[in-house]
Amino acid sequence: MEQITLQNQYLKLSCINYGAIIKELIVKDKNENEVNVIIGFKKAEDYLNNPYYLGAAVGRFAGRIGNGGFTVEGNHYSIYNENGVHLHGGKNNFSHKYWKIEKVEKGENPYVTFSYLSEDMEEGYPGNLQAFVTYKLEKNKLTIRFEAVADCATIVNLTNHNYYNLNGGGSILQHELQLDADSFLETDEKQIATGKFLDVKGTPFDFISTRNVGDHSDFKGIDDCFVLNKKGHIATLHSKESGIEMKVSTNQPGVVIFTPDQLPEANYYNYYVDEYSSICFETQNFPDAPNKPHFPSAELKKGEKYINESEFEFSVR
Repeated sequence: MEQITLQNQYLKLSCINYGAIIKELIVKDKNENEVNVIIGFKKAEDYLNNPYYLGAAVGRFAGRIGNGGFTVEGNHYSIYNENGVHLHGGKNNFSHKYWKIEKVEKGENPYVTFSYLSEDMEEGYPGNLQAFVTYKLEKNKLTIRFEAVADCATIVNLTNHNYYNLNGGGSILQHELQLDADSFLETDEKQIATGKFLDVKGTPFDFISTRNVGDHSDFKGIDDCFVLNKKGHIATLHSKESGIEMKVSTNQPGVVIFTPDQLPEANYYNYYVDEYSSICFETQNFPDAPNKPHFPSAELKKGEKYINESEFEFSVR
């Protein structure tokens, strides 16, 4: 297991080649103190048992797929599932693989590029898929760029699974959130998308206007895909305690927001992991898109390039 550290004047990022995992992201708060704004383990070896996908690159398909599989170009493919649910690419998905370190660039805009070759029929997916992820620091901005190409038609939906806490620990219930999404996906009892779009108004998922994450009286946590109104800047998260603000931008049609009620006990880098310790912004296509013709297509044809690029810009106010 190899660790790469990137640093510029504003940010410091540490990642490992196992799962292409980001294990630390250091930002300075309003008092110039260094804060690790993601939940991560102190020891790199602890990521070998990482059921919550902390910091990981997730694929070949992020989110849930139902029906035991999907059809591409008239061919049906059965994929690994538990009780009819295929999650985050299967049992031995991308977050459990050692990625190759392709390039490390230091300097003013440092970056690292990892690659992973997912072979034909791995976890049931057709085609040899060559995937890349690049983590780049540009001033006060972290860019996460996924790319992929395949040698035959397949499906792909990659994302990063950082758990953010702008105080470096405690709870995110008092973090302010603004999210540019008027609707979210309805799910069934297995949390698989039904295909229906629900209005956020009057629900705990209404962040059109800025409010604290946990302010709604019916808040019981979030694990839902939001339908973004546009591409570009889609969300702003802010902590009054640290003063740190994070703006999220993406070229993807959706974002899965996840606020785990309780992470398992572990040797975390963060000073304290409370209930609702963090919030994920999994920028991606809609879950179960391969089985929902009216969702944005998740199909990647031979010769095409898949690109998922998201930016996380930090400041203090």
